[in-house]
Order: sequence, then structure tokens, then C-alpha cells
Amino acid sequence: MYEVLDDTAAQTILAIESGDSIRRVAQHLHTPYETVRQAVNRLEDAGYVAYDDGLTVVDERVRDAARELVAASAGVSPPSIEEAYVIPQFSDWPFAFTRIDAVYVWTQGGYQVGRNPDDYPLFLAVREQDVDAWEAFFESFDLPTAVERQPRDELDGPLQVVLEPRPSLDIEDVGGYPVIPRAETIEYMRENYAQFQSALAMLDRMYEDLDLGVTYRETERAQP
Repeated sequence: MYEVLDDTAAQTILAIESGDSIRRVAQHLHTPYETVRQAVNRLEDAGYVAYDDGLTVVDERVRDAARELVAASAGVSPPSIEEAYVIPQFSDWPFAFTRIDAVYVWTQGGYQVGRNPDDYPLFLAVREQDVDAWEAFFESFDLPTAVERQPRDELDGPLQVVLEPRPSLDIEDVGGYPVIPRAETIEYMRENYAQFQSALAMLDRMYEDLDLGVTYRETERAQP
């Protein structure tokens, strides 16, 4: 089994939801289509996945082995920021990016604020009933979790996951990322207007059905 399950193949197995197309899996992994297609071919030849009106993992034990491999790999080489955005999709529970990450997703990566590569929290809305499971899941990837952003000097690495427990989730899909609804994201941005004024203007330009009435112009700094 393990000779077939390299990192790409393992991640492909974990990203598959029954009935998915190869293109859909590639979108979730944010990996080139051809890379995922080749992994699927290897997995299909080995009998680990089947393709019949969509992809299916034939045995949950294969998914468990893939998760162990990906978690072990993360223990040896800590996940990058890009990989950290994909890891939650390897779980068994629903989630949605929220707060700053919802802004990041809805602006299609066009707006980042309050984070840098040395201090990078991810913000996930999860169901209250799943919090313990999420904490154990991220622990297997050596990613610390909390319900409030932790100071950088209290962490061993730059990444942390901030969980936002909710009674239920309303999830939309934008570019392969599960995210809270756009209206809720805009409400969050308006509540933090000084921080997100330029992002609101960006959304207004990106989505024709919006009329937020927000304008923003960068003030040029005088040269000495």
C-alpha cells in the first residue's frame, strides 16, 4: 500500500468526496489537474479508488492509512501556510473559513491583513459538537488550536488554528474553499471598517451584484 501512497496520492484520497470529479479534487487541493489525474490513475490501478460517475474511495482503511501518512509527513516537515489551508479538508467534519480568512477567500486572495509568515493564525468556524475532535485532529498535524488567537511567543511555530465554535454552519464554496456566506463576511468587515475599508471596495469591484458604496484610495506618501 505505502509504495503507492506518496504525499500527493494520500492527499488525493483524503480530499475525495464520493462522486467528485478529478477537477473538483484538484480544486480542493489547489494542485494542478494533471498532477491529481496521475495520482488518481495510480490509485485506481492499485484498487484504492474507483471512478464510475465520479471518484470513490473503495475502503475506509485506505483513507485512514492516507491520513496517518500525511500527519506523519507534517510531523517531519511542518506544514507551509499553503498546506495549512488544505489540511482541514482532510477531516471528517464540516468547517468554514471565517473572519480574516473569509475576507481572504471572498477577495480570492486579494486581501491580507494582520498576518505575516512568522505569525499566521487560520480562522475556522466549526460546530460546537466537533471542537474536541478538531483539536485532536490538528494535534496530529502538530498544529496548535485555541478559541482565541495566541501570542506568537507562546507558540513553537508560526502557524496556529483559531476555532470559532457555532451551533450550526452555513457554508459556501469559493474557489474550492469552504467559507462563511458573503453577507456575513461583509458584516464582519463593516464592524472592523478601518481595517477592511479597502477590502470592501475590492469586493464592490469584484461582484457586480454588490453596491456597497465604498470608495478607497491609497494616499501617496510624500517622498523625502
